Amino acid sequence: MRRAEVLKRVIGILTEAQEIRRAAEAGEDDGPAAETGVVTNLLNEMLPSISVPADSSPEQVARLVAQALGPALQTMVAGFSLAFTSLAIVHDDGQTDVSAIEVLQRLALEVEAGFFDEGA
Repeated sequence: MRRAEVLKRVIGILTEAQEIRRAAEAGEDDGPAAETGVVTNLLNEMLPSISVPADSSPEQVARLVAQALGPALQTMVAGFSLAFTSLAIVHDDGQTDVSAIEVLQRLALEVEAGFFDEGA
């Protein structure tokens, strides 16, 4: 999965987290439960499928899992770090007129414009 696709999903997860928080603060009982499936789906989309032969030793299974998940997890962590840094910069600059959702929307537009494509 390309970096931009992972970043879009990370932004989606954080946006859903904001909605879950908003619903909880508003006392909406069904909000967080309904949104959990979206987050799970976005996470699952970012993770590769892993094929393990039935006769694999535990060491082989561990190696196959690490080889498959390592790059995906590294890209996911980079995406969450980018989003956190974007939010932290706005916070540290004292920009109280900008919401977290607006920061995430701006980041999504930058991703869509290709600012974070490989080689850029």
